[in-house]
Amino acid sequence: MEFPDLGKHCSEKTCKRLDFLPLKCDACKQDFCKDHFTCAAHKCPFAFEKNVQVPVCPLCNNPVPVRKGEIPDMVVGEHIDRDCNYHRKTEKIFTYRCSKEGCKKKEMLRVACDQCRGSFCIRHRHPLDHSCKHGGRPIGAAGCTAARASESKPSGASNTLSSSWLAQRLRWRVKR
Repeated sequence: MEFPDLGKHCSEKTCKRLDFLPLKCDACKQDFCKDHFTCAAHKCPFAFEKNVQVPVCPLCNNPVPVRKGEIPDMVVGEHIDRDCNYHRKTEKIFTYRCSKEGCKKKEMLRVACDQCRGSFCIRHRHPLDHSCKHGGRPIGAAGCTAARASESKPSGASNTLSSSWLAQRLRWRVKR
């Protein structure tokens, strides 16, 4: 061998492999091969010194100190009960009240009418349901259905076909 001092033997008693790139354990400062460099693999007696985990409060995101022998979940629970500085926000979830007379329902998201721009509940969201008279003449039931169908379909050939079909269908009804 040209380089007899190159590399080190694994410090694990059962291995003793000659490794040219040995890894040093952070806790016990001994050299190990790639198979035994973790604390669990070589049963490191000083692993407890490096295995320090500090739990974080889920509400205030502050670290909670834990002494040896204490259960982290219990300590965090006590912190939440006593020392936590988290103040719960009392925001209202259902803030959009229906504009229809006599209806007291509230919605989480604003459901606006395209014609009168009023905020309505799910039950009164369509112009016919809340007696909408803004934006010209009120749309009939068939017109609402046709408008909804044309909005839901993508623009293109299929939309042109459906609108021409609807126009022919309406002309046929008028002729009858």
